[in-house]
Amino acid sequence: MIVLGLTGSIGMGKSTAAQMFIDEGIPVHSSDEAVHRLYSGVAAPLIEEAFPGTTIDGKVDRVKLSTFVIGNPEALRKLERIVHPLVLEEENRFRQEALRSGEKLVVFDIPLLFETGAEKRVDKVLVVSAPEDVQRKRVLGRPGMTPAKLDAILARQTPDAEKRRRADYVIDTRYDLDVTRSEVRKIIHSLVDMRQR
Repeated sequence: MIVLGLTGSIGMGKSTAAQMFIDEGIPVHSSDEAVHRLYSGVAAPLIEEAFPGTTIDGKVDRVKLSTFVIGNPEALRKLERIVHPLVLEEENRFRQEALRSGEKLVVFDIPLLFETGAEKRVDKVLVVSAPEDVQRKRVLGRPGMTPAKLDAILARQTPDAEKRRRADYVIDTRYDLDVTRSEVRKIIHSLVDMRQR
């Protein structure tokens, strides 16, 4: 089984590309979705203990949590020490289930793939990318997003040019969605003989 790591900076179209893999019948494990589940489950009491007042009704309140970690590298590392091992457990369960099911290809959708060393857990890396002006327009169109917030997020992420340099595949998402979908299909076919699926 081939594990393809999917990553890209904020606003580059990673979620859209992940959905395209799902549409093609490729199982996708999303680290972001795993974190959402954990924040409503087993991670919540651990986070409340580390950051008192950040949960409501047993679920992590992301806005309250962000007041602790934004601009505070030590607090962010503390949070990551709680969450990353739990995400890795979910990822490993997903991998084992896919192996048992005989999957030929799976995708690990990991926003901070290079930042967390997750490239060591995948066979190939796909980076979705777009020019900076396209990225900023997409992200600043989101509710509650400001240029300062975007700059803070980008400061924590490996620069796009470095991601592209380290990738096995790059999809430029500035074009029509059909172009991205076509590139996704090409990557699937390059990794798997579809007749075996």
